Amino acid sequence: MSVQVLLLIFRLETLEEAKVIFSYHVVGTVMEIFKTSVGSWVYPEAAIFAIAGVPLFSGFMYSCIGSYLCRAWSLFHFEFAAHPAMIWMAVLSVAIYVNFFTHHYIYDFRWVLFAAAIMLLLRTRIYFTNWRVPRYMPLLLGVLLVTLFIWIAENIGTYTKTWLYPGQREGWELVSMGKFGSWFLLLIISYTLVALIKKPAEPKLADEGVALAQIR
Repeated sequence: MSVQVLLLIFRLETLEEAKVIFSYHVVGTVMEIFKTSVGSWVYPEAAIFAIAGVPLFSGFMYSCIGSYLCRAWSLFHFEFAAHPAMIWMAVLSVAIYVNFFTHHYIYDFRWVLFAAAIMLLLRTRIYFTNWRVPRYMPLLLGVLLVTLFIWIAENIGTYTKTWLYPGQREGWELVSMGKFGSWFLLLIISYTLVALIKKPAEPKLADEGVALAQIR
């Protein structure tokens, strides 16, 4: 929280960005309360600040992803080619969020959601400037790379027993690739929330004929 306040004070984040980050905090906390209630994972240690047994820091873990996306968007001057309409990204994000709850009671539509995400983002390129060099990469690849680092963080979190999945209660093991898929879908929600205020722009660099180095 203090870091978030400092980002606002030093104008590294705007108030609108902070609102989106806070909304993702709420979205994450609500899901955490539900998921822990149905046994998807547990927080083995008692927490001083908690809601329904869920430590408040869990919501900040979600919001820090939104904060990262906001900062990266500004620092690397993100622009996009063939970006899908935001209405479809919003519809997909709502469907993803609802499925995280309903799949405990009805069919799990995650494979349909994976397919929808791929269809929407397959042609999208993200343009960015790194060390003054314009580059681009497929947006899907970018989402997968961020998901990979979150999955690694998940393994660190469970190894330190900050939280545990059912299969880890008797002894630590790698977080399943199913959770990798879950974080991919959650990242779509986070990206959409940020994109709604950032407004994805077409790449000016390409229009000006600047040579672009592709990530390999």
